[in-house]
Amino acid sequence: MTGPIAIALSGGIDSLVAAYLLKKQAKEIFGFHFLTGFEKPCDPGPTQIQALFQPLDIPVQVVDLKAQFRKTVVDYFAAAYQNGETPNPCLVCNPTIKFGVLLQKAIQLGATHLATGHYARADMGASGRYRLLKGVDGGKDQSYFLARLTQDQLSRACFPLGTWTKDQVRALAEEKELAPVARSESQDVCFVRDSSYADFLVETAGMVPRPGEIVDTQGRRVGAHEGLHRYTIGQRRGINCPASRPYYVIRIDTRRNRLVVGFKEERYTSECRVRNINWIVDVSDGPLAVDTRIRYRHRAAASTVTPDEKGGATVRFDEPQSSVTPGQGAVFYRGEEVVGGGWIQTADS
Repeated sequence: MTGPIAIALSGGIDSLVAAYLLKKQAKEIFGFHFLTGFEKPCDPGPTQIQALFQPLDIPVQVVDLKAQFRKTVVDYFAAAYQNGETPNPCLVCNPTIKFGVLLQKAIQLGATHLATGHYARADMGASGRYRLLKGVDGGKDQSYFLARLTQDQLSRACFPLGTWTKDQVRALAEEKELAPVARSESQDVCFVRDSSYADFLVETAGMVPRPGEIVDTQGRRVGAHEGLHRYTIGQRRGINCPASRPYYVIRIDTRRNRLVVGFKEERYTSECRVRNINWIVDVSDGPLAVDTRIRYRHRAAASTVTPDEKGGATVRFDEPQSSVTPGQGAVFYRGEEVVGGGWIQTADS
């Protein structure tokens, strides 16, 4: 990295310490604080963000991305629920907003790289391709959310916190008296905070609830639901159907507007389909032995991935996994390295 570096700044401790570390390397740095249109009155405003980074001699430009964020991230979020899937907005936002629109703006202003406060690492491997690696802090590793970055995006990505733990970040902030203006941790769904997902979909995204039947895995009616957007695979609470044992959501049948429920053991599956995979490493036509993470907090499971000619793959788990959820990201790992990631499909898609 020889030229200026842009950094995305939220005002939280991670972006603040990341900016401090970059500045300590005597880098030419400028910051971006982008607006999504879903900010709250309690959030740090542009003036606060700019003042926070003034002592570090980092100028901050406010970028209005409200229209792009609504169209690319929020509309995707609503459409996924409409289709009976459980979305993962961060997996969309990172390649399209942060390392998409914002990176292009940074390049236009002369930057060679865009830095963020993600706990992940990126470098060039021996093959000449850029690699995405886990952050060293296993509890904070965010490589999962970056699995859809392209080679070009990874070549311009900078993750100053990749070799740091969260405790080290907090300690450095205290030592250097770096006081963030955003005190709370960022959330996976940053635009839904004052309501439930279901209420947000109705009140903000304009979804119209369609009541329907709840059936068990044998097709027997056991109750009624007030809209499929209120449920996700593996969910236990909110089903409210009396039974000898607790019911869990097994499948969301949008075609017949039915919620399919079953008992705990019925949540497990040995195989799933993944579509639209972004491969970070070169892959052969044959099966790949990897560890697959099927949601962010999931412990990656040993599996075999067989790519197909349509840009997807079949994933077979060594041991059955619980609550494999359509719409979530399936991210493939070999040790510390991210191999690629795609979207889990519904069984009939």
